[in-house]
Amino acid sequence: MADEQRNGLGATFLAFTLGAALGGGLALLTSSRSGPENRQKLHDMVDETRGKLNEMTEEAETRIKKVIQDSRDLLQENADLVKAAVKAGKEAVAAEKAKHEKPA
Repeated sequence: MADEQRNGLGATFLAFTLGAALGGGLALLTSSRSGPENRQKLHDMVDETRGKLNEMTEEAETRIKKVIQDSRDLLQENADLVKAAVKAGKEAVAAEKAKHEKPA
């Protein structure tokens, strides 16, 4: 499941980047604006794309941190359960030994 999410995020990122590059290139080729106007437009598009990429990066980082924290919590819960089970097992063994010991 984690691999599917990772692949989905990578595919989304790639599609976004390619779409932005192709769209920008086509816009420049079919534009009736002058060179300086095109450069300004390209600069604006780069800034917009950079902002979107930063948002996507921050969102991915937040999700990754949440998954890591959830994993740590789950491991801690399982560790506590295992410790409790081992303790209960030791107590049960001690109780059985006490039952079967012969008084001196």
